[in-house]
Amino acid sequence: MTAETRQRIDKWLFYARVVKSRSLAAKLVQAGRLRVNREKIQQPSYHVKAGDTLTITLDRRVLVYRILNPGTRRGPAEEARQLYEDFTPSASAEKEPPSALPPIREQGAGRPTKKERRAIDRWRGEG
Repeated sequence: MTAETRQRIDKWLFYARVVKSRSLAAKLVQAGRLRVNREKIQQPSYHVKAGDTLTITLDRRVLVYRILNPGTRRGPAEEARQLYEDFTPSASAEKEPPSALPPIREQGAGRPTKKERRAIDRWRGEG
């Protein structure tokens, strides 16, 4: 393999717009949140090539990418999407966010709201 077909993993993550900076990419790798071909790596200097499969753990989601090309720069998002093929499992229907209805409580149950406190203050003559 020539040097042009391999690239440091921290550079590739930066060019593919997985993280915002190379230093964050290095921290991600050192924290053990990245696997290359099912092997956990901990060195940001690890070299990847086209065909490698990455499993990346970010916050509450897991990304699965297959590298198609090494990057040459951090370009626009469309250019970054050409560096990988996304195999990330879709979010299941069971994990839908709850509806946007506000919580309902019985009148007089729990602590009073700000509006209710102001009404109480006016009734007492304090406000």
